[in-house]
Amino acid sequence: MSSDGISARRDRADVVAAASAPPLWRLSLPGGLLALAAVGALCAISWRALGWMWNTWMGRPEFSHGPLLPLIAGFLVWQRRDQLERLAFTGAYGGVLVLALSGGLLLLGTIGAAYSLQQYALVLGLAGLALSWTGWAAVPHLAMPFLTLLLMVPQPDFILNNMSAQLQLWSSNLGVLLIRAAGISVFLEGNIIDLGGYRLQVVEACSGLRYLFPLMTIGLLIAYFYRGAIWKRALVFLASIPVTILMNSLRLGTIGLMVDRWGPAMAEGFLHDFQGWMVFMLSAAILLWLAALLNRFGADRRPWREAFDVTFPAPAAAGGTKRPRPVPRAFVLALAVLVAIGAAEAIIPNRPQVVPDHDSLAAFPRSIGEWQGRAARLPADVLDTLQLDDYALVDYASSQQDAVNLYVSYYATQRDRRVVHSPASCLPGGGWVIEGHEIAHPPGTSLTVNRMVIASGDQRALVYYWFDQRGRDLTSEWSVKWYLFWDEIVRRRSDGSMIRAMTPVRHGESLGTAERRLQDFVAAADAPLRKFLPR
Repeated sequence: MSSDGISARRDRADVVAAASAPPLWRLSLPGGLLALAAVGALCAISWRALGWMWNTWMGRPEFSHGPLLPLIAGFLVWQRRDQLERLAFTGAYGGVLVLALSGGLLLLGTIGAAYSLQQYALVLGLAGLALSWTGWAAVPHLAMPFLTLLLMVPQPDFILNNMSAQLQLWSSNLGVLLIRAAGISVFLEGNIIDLGGYRLQVVEACSGLRYLFPLMTIGLLIAYFYRGAIWKRALVFLASIPVTILMNSLRLGTIGLMVDRWGPAMAEGFLHDFQGWMVFMLSAAILLWLAALLNRFGADRRPWREAFDVTFPAPAAAGGTKRPRPVPRAFVLALAVLVAIGAAEAIIPNRPQVVPDHDSLAAFPRSIGEWQGRAARLPADVLDTLQLDDYALVDYASSQQDAVNLYVSYYATQRDRRVVHSPASCLPGGGWVIEGHEIAHPPGTSLTVNRMVIASGDQRALVYYWFDQRGRDLTSEWSVKWYLFWDEIVRRRSDGSMIRAMTPVRHGESLGTAERRLQDFVAAADAPLRKFLPR
């Protein structure tokens, strides 16, 4: 057979292969500009949330990895490029519903001054736009990138502070066990590790929280690239939590041993920071080791190079037909929903509000039953932070020399982060450690309050606090956000206050005695408070 005949057969085979190969879809210039405009519009609507997210990334070490996560998500999408370009994006109207839900969350977060909700709404909105463009067939390829984006959202302060307080207690107790195992006499009081000649305070920065979220991100990526069974991958991700606690406790125990042997300099300066960095790197290595260990068990065992694989997109097949992607109808509808979200975000939170009259808290009674009070003032820098409209801060004492501190904050409107501040968020920043937090019902009142036992060094105190929100007595900050949203829509009101009563637990005094004192005071102050706060 001649070479011309062979060449002709090859040409025909190439033509047949090209005709039978699935088309390669390419984003057209108009479609690309439209998609880019939609993403830009959603980001513009969420500009407050984006600004706050960036400030949190730059200001809190727990989220300093945040700027990397959008880049990682982009890489994960690029990894699947060869598979995505073979999918004919048909769009899905489910994406329109997801976008509408994100709009509701965004509005709720704006009115309730909850930036975390706005940030989650942004990620959810991006997912809705993507689904309305690509359709359901692309979900398996895009799920992991969007899950990665969820990890970049900082948690609300009250959640972080509660987590930090709990991690401090766990790390302190486990660290002390290690020190005692080494034969060193040590005493633990709250979060103070007393070595006799030196006292180590396990402050918020040493709670392990700054390791937790970055390590969870690393655990998620290791689980993603590890090709084992789903339960093994889930175990690797979930292991990031106990690994954080155990390794931070090991760090605290090691610091205690070094301080006992070589002095306080072992817990300060560069060495202290270097220990933290080493602990984090070791924690990441433990997660990788755990995945390698799990790979040795089960029916899906395989060589480690195959089990842990960071793949790259395959090159496009030669001769494949290239087609421009049409704009799906679902995406066009999503654009209309996006316009409606922007209009609602611009109009509803900026409507004129009804601001009720109230008696100035400066006139709050200094005499309540047997209690006599003396007014105090908040420092100027605290007032700048709180941005409240009115407040009362009074130290009360009874004839038996019992003491109770009452603080009432009032906001005529709660917009643009001008919201009541929870003691659960503020007290840890002042050096207090929350030893217990539960719901209580003071006798003699119809109130439901948050009850906290707090400690700082050798001092302890009992705290009651609740939120008076337009006639409602609330204990949950999430319920405060919800009723802010509801009353803004229905009543055009967002005024509210927070009441906190605190009494010291004296040395040698039982917690029950302090409890009865605080209950008696709150019962006596209930009626005056209702008179001064709008209902």
